[in-house]
Amino acid sequence: MLNIGATRVDDTAPAGLHVNDLSVAYDGPPVLTDLTLEIAPGELVALLGPSGCGKTTLLRSIAGLERPTRGTISVGDRVVTGNGTFVPPERRRIGMVFQDGALFPHLDVRRNVAYGLPRDQRRSGRVDEALAMVGLADVADRMPGTLSGGQQQRVALARALAPRPGVLLLDEPFSNLDTTLRLQVRSEMHRLLVDLGVTTIFVTHDQEEAFVLGDRVAVLHDGRLAQVGTPDDLYRRPADRWVATFVGDANLFRCDRPNGSCQTPVGEVPVLVGCDGPADLLLRPEDLAVGEGDSGTIELVEYYGHDAMVHVLLDDGPSVKVRTEADVPHHRGDRVGVTYVGSGAVALGL
Repeated sequence: MLNIGATRVDDTAPAGLHVNDLSVAYDGPPVLTDLTLEIAPGELVALLGPSGCGKTTLLRSIAGLERPTRGTISVGDRVVTGNGTFVPPERRRIGMVFQDGALFPHLDVRRNVAYGLPRDQRRSGRVDEALAMVGLADVADRMPGTLSGGQQQRVALARALAPRPGVLLLDEPFSNLDTTLRLQVRSEMHRLLVDLGVTTIFVTHDQEEAFVLGDRVAVLHDGRLAQVGTPDDLYRRPADRWVATFVGDANLFRCDRPNGSCQTPVGEVPVLVGCDGPADLLLRPEDLAVGEGDSGTIELVEYYGHDAMVHVLLDDGPSVKVRTEADVPHHRGDRVGVTYVGSGAVALGL
């Protein structure tokens, strides 16, 4: 287990991060366009989006590994990119953990962690302190190849924490781990980062991971920020149809006048957030219930242990997803009724 009772990485207040009007291009169309994002000191923000949307490019730009075509990046009150300034990566006080850990296979754990420190600090207590924080003090003399995948990612984290960064960047650090180990390491790292109060940006394409780890979630789509908010904001009040379908399972029903309430194939639905014109009503799977009736036919039942997802093809509408308790009394091919049981829907303009 990680030593989550460790001393803070930095004795000073954590640094905020400010990205303003940032654009990046690689000899072609822009990868990032007019992106503005502010992260408070000590905040953990998950950067969520599909492959190719610009998540890693944003991280590399913050770290100083890419030169934006426009915009500024500030760590605390210090501009590190823009306005004629470009601070090299090693002077930004930014730590980064890559997807594969990027450990040196010919160096033992201690020397891997020490590599990120200035030479005059490599024999100080910082290496031992960082290894103790991630629960690896007893493997300091081991080679990376003799460690498990989870241990290797902890070494990478220790190397990033040893210089006491103001901001920590994590680029899908759990994607190469098997499911069980991924959940364990993710939970331990989350506890450690919260305990240390490090300002952190975590990149993922996994919606569940973003919601679990992020104080806020920034959703990228085609190089632009589609929405920034708490996990609840994104799930219950998405900015548009694309965000609604990307951050969770969505049932969408067309409504011509989404104000007050709308009649749908699953009954009358109260509208919490209306729209001036035609729109889609967003109903999450837990807003629906299956029971006795004759409104549709079950196509699939997906069992997850803690709950189940039932796919129902409605006679007078589309196929819908209904989240139920794990003990589902219905089976594929059964005729069932589907009713709305939520507290109100959001209308998403077309």
